[in-house]
Amino acid sequence: MFDTLIEYLGSIAPVNAALIATVFTWLLTAAGAAFVFFFKQMNRPLLDAMLGFTGGVMIAASFWSLLAPAISMSEGEGFVKVLPAAIGFLGGSVFIFVLDKFLPHIHVNFKRAEGIKTPWQKTTLLVLAITMHNIPEGLAVGVLFGGAASAISEATISGAVVLALGIGLQNLPEGIAVAVPLRRMGMSRRKSFFFGQSSALVEPIAGVMGAAAITIFTPVLPYALAFAAGAMIFVVVEEVIPESQQDGNTDLATLGFIGGFTIMMILDVALG
Repeated sequence: MFDTLIEYLGSIAPVNAALIATVFTWLLTAAGAAFVFFFKQMNRPLLDAMLGFTGGVMIAASFWSLLAPAISMSEGEGFVKVLPAAIGFLGGSVFIFVLDKFLPHIHVNFKRAEGIKTPWQKTTLLVLAITMHNIPEGLAVGVLFGGAASAISEATISGAVVLALGIGLQNLPEGIAVAVPLRRMGMSRRKSFFFGQSSALVEPIAGVMGAAAITIFTPVLPYALAFAAGAMIFVVVEEVIPESQQDGNTDLATLGFIGGFTIMMILDVALG
């Protein structure tokens, strides 16, 4: 089945393949958000373990799926070879840093808002926070599909599919992390689900843009891969890991992180 999927996605335009893959990741976010139809509250230790899992998947994907191929495909030796990855990595980190400072948003615990002052409701701010996480995820998938279509050996269709699978898995808890707190605040199940799933709608947009950009400007591929990695790691270190440990469930969050990293590493090495 996996081979059939790879063959099919490799036979269509990279933009279409990226769209299919990122719609899949969005659907898993929607599946997580659908938890509000069954539960009004989420067990906090379990949520923290799932957030840790999310962080582990994102860190593993950043290295195995993005940074390692970016370095491998760069020309030259020594400092010259690693320079594109370093520039892209720093660029992605700075990009999310700037968004974090200026884009109004709030985290799962609702304790404080970040970014510029705004009268927007907490609902909107929470969705914006998760949306900010999803931009580099969609971009990473699209960039890999674009690179594979450009016949770059370090970027493969199977690697892009595995990355989409890993991101989809960690999107499940992200959907829960948006929708369940909104339900707990008194919002209806339908509205909580709507806002929960809408936080990942940016992934297909970013994925299509990433695939299209790489098919036109193939030489920027190592920079683009590292850019997505830098953005993802910034999100994990600045938001996901601290959020998972705020309520004292540090052991569960750490074990979740280890589990997520291990699963993504196995998927990427065995299938990618």
